[in-house]
Amino acid sequence: MISTKSKNYLLSLSIYGKLGLLIIIFMISIAVISQFFLGETYRIPTGNSLEPPCAEHIMGTDDLGIDIAAQICYGAAVSLAVGVSSAILAGVGGSILGILAGYFGKRVDNVIMGICDIMMTIPQLPFMIVLGAFLGASLRNIIIVIAFISFAGPARIARSKIFSISSENYITAAKSYGAGFGHLLVKHFIPGIFPVIMVSVVKIISHAIIAEASLSFLGLGDPTSKSWGVILNRSINFSGIFFTDYWKWWVVFPLLALMLLIIAIAFLGRDAEKIVNTKH
Repeated sequence: MISTKSKNYLLSLSIYGKLGLLIIIFMISIAVISQFFLGETYRIPTGNSLEPPCAEHIMGTDDLGIDIAAQICYGAAVSLAVGVSSAILAGVGGSILGILAGYFGKRVDNVIMGICDIMMTIPQLPFMIVLGAFLGASLRNIIIVIAFISFAGPARIARSKIFSISSENYITAAKSYGAGFGHLLVKHFIPGIFPVIMVSVVKIISHAIIAEASLSFLGLGDPTSKSWGVILNRSINFSGIFFTDYWKWWVVFPLLALMLLIIAIAFLGRDAEKIVNTKH
């Protein structure tokens, strides 16, 4: 049952936002299908090597005869899992630091914002490559690396929002009645920053998906994950890939899936930001 508030949010979306939402729902659907209905077809050969798209393999097969459509469906689950996990971790961690900086100010604020400034000035891709190589190739490590380089944005947003909320009369009144940090956090700070942090989290999801694909494409991802970046890495490294017709399905389909999801999240994130800014 969809609430009236949820319906109002859906109606507030532009045509691009609605299209983005439909694409995201589709990607989630194929990710679920891959986990429960496709079995091991994403890693076990089911056809001949490098078959072009046909009725049995609608997106063709790779050099091992593994169905590319099954790999893309499974890769959707990996990309969404990495994107959402990284974004939530960065959003929660950044929000906690931002709240502490905004509420306590002074030295706490200087230290936290100093760390955030450093993180925002470091070139992200080289830093991710170094951390990824140091920690090792696994999805867990990729999630940690992406969250670590992404927490500064939510932290600065939360800090700014806490500064604004702290100046409100109802916060002053609550403090005068003896309300402590814990009470203000649960009753006022978290509800106050939640909408803007959620918009930031949506944006981080797209950056995290790109980051995972980039690391996997460079060979620093989990080779067993079958993420879209891993598929692209294997296809690009295939000898003479662009001197044959194999790239037309082995490279194009995972690249299109990646681009489609990123664009969809960008559309939804843009509309979500407009809705939040309108209501606040």
